[in-house]
Amino acid sequence: MKELPVSSRIIKSVFFHPDDGRLYIRFKNGEERHFAGVPEEAALAMVEASSPGQHYIEHIRTRFERVA
Repeated sequence: MKELPVSSRIIKSVFFHPDDGRLYIRFKNGEERHFAGVPEEAALAMVEASSPGQHYIEHIRTRFERVA
């Protein structure tokens, strides 16, 4: 698993496991969310977006299966 650097007002850290497409997002409010089946390019697009939090809301949260 590797940590992806992110600069966001709402996201504290992002971890991605390329072998199984697991994406772990830790928010600054202490909440954590885990998603399955996320392609690496989708995870990278989120952390590289001008607003990672907005990208998460529009492209990750609604598209991929949340497992935790």
